[in-house]
Amino acid sequence: MEDWLIEIINEYGYMSIVFLIAIENIFPPIPSEVILTFGGFMTTTSNLSIIGVVISATAGSVIGAIVLYIIGLQLGGERLEKIVNRWGHIIRLKVDDIHKAFTWFDRYGLWTVFFCRFVPLIRSLISIPAGITKMKTGLFLLFTILGTLIWNIALVWLGASVGTSWEAIVGYMDIYSDAIYAMLFLIVIGLYIFVKRRR
Repeated sequence: MEDWLIEIINEYGYMSIVFLIAIENIFPPIPSEVILTFGGFMTTTSNLSIIGVVISATAGSVIGAIVLYIIGLQLGGERLEKIVNRWGHIIRLKVDDIHKAFTWFDRYGLWTVFFCRFVPLIRSLISIPAGITKMKTGLFLLFTILGTLIWNIALVWLGASVGTSWEAIVGYMDIYSDAIYAMLFLIVIGLYIFVKRRR
């Protein structure tokens, strides 16, 4: 995969990063953590700059988020679940992933769009409930850009800092993802127990 990324980024530069990140948001063949850290590494071996990679990645993320937001506007929750049940194995999604995104959105409202940009997988999916609930487009874009920009700066900078060891960051991101999911699971269980006892 590394050779393929080197070839496509060397050939198409910033546009390849926009394209890869946009596609990753809609249909995740390669996790954004890999693209971003590798993009950071490429700033040390090519004429790409950290600022250019960050801007390109942010543009790609926003494009992908807008597509999913529009899909959310057109779909209802039930239709979405039917689609995921049928095709989820192809696009690496499960109905549980959709439920998690909706739960976060219902609980934290506008800030969900911002904070979920730091949670792998859910960071893309959160655009769908934002669309389904008809969140104001301006606010959606504002919180999406802010959250995505922070995420992109962190990973691109890390990739540039560690150079050829960029793959180590991807390994740490897997640990980070597992920790976030475990924390979310514990929060949900805790809230369930709290509500049940209160009733």
